[in-house]
Amino acid sequence: MGSTSAFNRRDLVKRAAALGIVAVPAMGMLSACAGGGGSSDSDNKVEKGKKSAKNPLAVNESAGLDVVIFDGGFGDKYAKDAQSEYLKAFPKADGKVKLSSTQKIQSTLQPRFNGGNPPDLVDNSGAEQMDFGTLVAKDQLTDLSALLDAPSVDDPDKKVRDTLRPGVVEMGQFGGEETWILYYAYTVYGVWYSKGNLQKLDAEYPETWDDMLALCAKAKKKGVAGWTYPGKYPYYLPFSLSPFIAKIGGAEVLRKIDNLEPNAWKDPAVKAAFDAYYELYKKGYVLKGSPGLDHLQSQKAWAEGKALFIPNGSWVENESAKQIAKNPNFDLAVGAPSSLSDSDKMPYGTIWASGGEPYIVPRKARNAEGGMELLRIMLSKKSSQNFIRQVSSLTSLNGGTEGLKLPPGLASAQVALEKAGKNIVNPRMQDWYVALQKERIGVGALGEMMAGRLTPDEAIKKIQKYADDTRDDSSVKKYKR
Repeated sequence: MGSTSAFNRRDLVKRAAALGIVAVPAMGMLSACAGGGGSSDSDNKVEKGKKSAKNPLAVNESAGLDVVIFDGGFGDKYAKDAQSEYLKAFPKADGKVKLSSTQKIQSTLQPRFNGGNPPDLVDNSGAEQMDFGTLVAKDQLTDLSALLDAPSVDDPDKKVRDTLRPGVVEMGQFGGEETWILYYAYTVYGVWYSKGNLQKLDAEYPETWDDMLALCAKAKKKGVAGWTYPGKYPYYLPFSLSPFIAKIGGAEVLRKIDNLEPNAWKDPAVKAAFDAYYELYKKGYVLKGSPGLDHLQSQKAWAEGKALFIPNGSWVENESAKQIAKNPNFDLAVGAPSSLSDSDKMPYGTIWASGGEPYIVPRKARNAEGGMELLRIMLSKKSSQNFIRQVSSLTSLNGGTEGLKLPPGLASAQVALEKAGKNIVNPRMQDWYVALQKERIGVGALGEMMAGRLTPDEAIKKIQKYADDTRDDSSVKKYKR
């Protein structure tokens, strides 16, 4: 995937490769990585610098800085550009700042965490993303409250935390006041489509489910599928299904699901949403062969006009850019879940949007202040706009798009956020219980249902059992919202 995820969707797919190949070894490495060891906290720490208006985090101006970036859909140029800004602020650190990129975050950094000499800042993404729950439980991360309470680069009268989009700070928390993760990108999830392809059917995005079914029937007569999805990675389905559930039954339903409450999955809103999606399969409105497609194959088919809709995140614009460019009238857009009925608890426009691209500062980092300062620079308007221009994704900086000409999909996402207002949901299952969300709920139930191998009732029963097993597993740390 292009950018990540809320739970860092970015390379959801590569991370998912672990499902049948490296899931068990990976967890073993996670445990080892998070287990700590090596030197004490005070060993090898650089001395703090002098705190000032220009240096609110008291960065040691001549100390080195070690940064590791995940080399995925976003690349690392945006981070290197921010590094240049860091060196302008701290020229005495010139030649001592190291920024490296890798797709193998865990295997690269495991020995360093174990040895007590981790980097100062890590973009913890990709197939080998380190498990956040384990890192937090093992006290391996620095609380980022000092960064959040520091003045922003653009407005010294505002704290960094007050410049961030709704929900970003909370996403980095695990049941307490401490904030362990800073999600840099900001992803809008939903039903992605081509306005141009809908115009060919003399249609607009369907705001009701009845209209959705009618449009899918019309498309089917023209030889076009209504929907497709990455059947090999069916945990993409919740990108539109989860806010649909919330819209029908209220955000409280998702809160109960995240908290692993008994019978949370048996809520009538879940059944109604599952029934609606299952109807897409039953009526033949899903692109044939979708259960066997990966994320790139499903996106390619969709971008080529073989299907109208796909559940996805705003990274899809960057990830499918080459295919989309072949159709100058594509006009990418994102739609919020259609209204199921007049009794829906939340209004049309309710959508899932949350932070992605998670950054951490290890507790044993030599220059934690420097790592947080680089993040502070990245959250400036200048660095945020640079990121937006490079990768067609929003950042967690609230606003910052003034003067930019946004590509169609990103512009549509911005409009969707404005329309949603306070009706933005942010499920936490994928952050707190990765294996449960991806392997069990995604592959084990949703994928089976959309392939016609489980009915909605059977899928719900299976998922509830998975959730109950996780709740009752004493080895899994539990979180509440």
